[in-house]
Amino acid sequence: MEELRDRIFEYLQAHPKGKRKLDDIQEGLGLSSASEFAALSKELDTMEEEYQVFRSQENQYQTREQAAILEGRISINRAGMGFIDQEDRDSIKIDVKDQNTALNGDTVLVKCQPWQIYGSVIAVVKRAHEHVIGTFTRTEHGMQFIPDDIKLQSTLMRVKYAQDFTPIEGMKVVCSIEKYGIPLVINVTQTIGYKDDPGVDITSILLNHDIVAEFPQEVMDQVHTISQEVTESELTGRKNLTNENTVTIDGDDSKDFDDAVGVIKNEQGWLLKVSIADVSHYVTWNSPLDLEARKRGCSTYVTDRVIPMLPHELSNGICSLNPHVIRLTLTAEMQINPAGEIKDYQIYPSYIRSTERMTYNNVNKILDGDEEKQKQYAHLGTLFTDLAACADAIRGMRNKKGAINFASTEAEIKVDENGHPIDIEPKQRGHAEEIIEDCMIAANVTVANFLKWQEIPAIYRIHEEPTIKRIKNFVNMSEQMGHKLVVGKSDIYPNELQRYLDSVSDSEEYQVLSMMLLRCMQKARYDSHCIGHFGLAEEEYLHFTSPIRRYPDLVVHRMLRKYSFEQNTNLEERKNDEKLCQEYAEQSSVRERESSDAEFDCDDMKKAEYMQNHIGEKYEGIITGVQGYGFYVELPNTVEGLVRLSSLTDDYYSFNPDRMELVGQRRKRLYRLGMKVNVVVLDASKQESTIDFGLTGKNGKIMVVHKDQKLHRGTRKAHRHNGKEGRKGNGRSKKH
Repeated sequence: MEELRDRIFEYLQAHPKGKRKLDDIQEGLGLSSASEFAALSKELDTMEEEYQVFRSQENQYQTREQAAILEGRISINRAGMGFIDQEDRDSIKIDVKDQNTALNGDTVLVKCQPWQIYGSVIAVVKRAHEHVIGTFTRTEHGMQFIPDDIKLQSTLMRVKYAQDFTPIEGMKVVCSIEKYGIPLVINVTQTIGYKDDPGVDITSILLNHDIVAEFPQEVMDQVHTISQEVTESELTGRKNLTNENTVTIDGDDSKDFDDAVGVIKNEQGWLLKVSIADVSHYVTWNSPLDLEARKRGCSTYVTDRVIPMLPHELSNGICSLNPHVIRLTLTAEMQINPAGEIKDYQIYPSYIRSTERMTYNNVNKILDGDEEKQKQYAHLGTLFTDLAACADAIRGMRNKKGAINFASTEAEIKVDENGHPIDIEPKQRGHAEEIIEDCMIAANVTVANFLKWQEIPAIYRIHEEPTIKRIKNFVNMSEQMGHKLVVGKSDIYPNELQRYLDSVSDSEEYQVLSMMLLRCMQKARYDSHCIGHFGLAEEEYLHFTSPIRRYPDLVVHRMLRKYSFEQNTNLEERKNDEKLCQEYAEQSSVRERESSDAEFDCDDMKKAEYMQNHIGEKYEGIITGVQGYGFYVELPNTVEGLVRLSSLTDDYYSFNPDRMELVGQRRKRLYRLGMKVNVVVLDASKQESTIDFGLTGKNGKIMVVHKDQKLHRGTRKAHRHNGKEGRKGNGRSKKH
């Protein structure tokens, strides 16, 4: 049937202007027998049910493209208007009446001709919501259920619950969706706690993204069967690295150590060894542990807790490269030359005994000349200076190839024992953090190169080049700010963008320009095909170094063992594993987005909660986004708030979307990206995760408007963040 479906698609695409009725297709495919006609008719019905083909009023079959049907993720704003973002055209608008039961985040099929602005949802392909989190609140109409998701608060709902359940003011609950449509029918299935209880706020966000802390009993039963000590028999067939200086380098609070590094300086440069916990030895395919890890996709790092992909008994125990104990590992051994190139490599199963558990802080102190720390770790010799020299060479080569170094600052939110934020400051990043990042990237590149050229099934980490449209928009905006960026008409190369960033690095607008360019990038994702990583300027790249907290890394380890170490030659199994890798890649990409969204939602909520205690205080910040309804200002501590257009009472301001600026029509006062302004905190809402600023003191610039310069109002677009990739910490730094 797959072959017949392909032939149908080929026929339809070859006949764009007609002759696409059932009889036409039968004749065109040369199907003459009754059984062939029946098979064709059945396949077309199935394709129609699956929304692969569509039938016009004249019974002409059409592909999605011929029928002007687009697939996308619908975003619904607070006013109820839906939007479908498209790379090659402006966002499609969807009126409330045309949303066809779709909720915010659903994957939908939309009918919209290329020349149309508005479209209509014809089907929901995948639901983003299976449940709704909310709070019971007493109103003048009695006890009502208020969804946490502001975008759902205008949705008509019917709430059901058991007879013995009594809703109480402030009770936070989980409701399963029983029926989509108007009204949305939901049923209370779980009580989380009360909204002011410590930790309930973050738990609610996590559950809203299908992130659950507790593991099923069958998973814990399997964990309890796993020995917490390595046996002699498990060392067979592995290379012994226990006599070499090997260390883990992590944050002060880290408890799971999945990577260790060691280096030896030699005549050819450095012999770098990156050893990664052999999690796949313990988490076997399709076991309860594996199924749960696959479902979670990754660990999630939020303000006050970690929701691990694997139970702590594993991630902090036998799978953690704790100091002074033997652990099973997979090692990428790389010969790095003085220029930072990987000239040769080996990948093999091994076992290590970590010499020391090092922290970023202590390694930075050693490299900075702290005599006390140097004396404390003198038994490691020149390990850290050799590591630094090797990593610096690797970074230098990566930069030479054109890797893009975006300027980004992450927040470190400190909370008290009840989860209330007490301080927010930019996260510091030193030489030690860069060393580990460089070593991990080198190992990931090495393993990707090996798997690709050995044609072993794998999950790759891919990052496609940005679209010409997005880059052209950025080029225009940058030129308006006085910074020229020249790119090719068709292809874009990372070294062009990095040269541009270098050229503006000393300007006041650098932070904003870097952030805006980052938003132009496509999101990195997982795929079974090796497409390359644009941002890192690497032709082959994957994730190998964190199998404790990322499912794709675990799959890569399995494929290495099966087809390289164990030399499996079964072609049928290889073909099946290729399909599974694509399936796992797509699922892991979805789970990674949910995890990242949860992390950002928690940060935004805690920042708003923190600023509730600083209303009336004044700060200097920088404008990071300008829209028709106001502009966003980021403070030095990474907190971002909105200066609403309605608060600018000194003039009538017009929005110029081409120049990304607001201009007063009478006084010509200007507010644009990258400009420093003085603000006062007017309001903050933890519940809505919003912060409002007002201007204070002297702000803006008076511009000279030429006669031919027209100011106009533009459409409002969502102000979005495009997070950078990460390794540990809060889960968002170094996710290469």
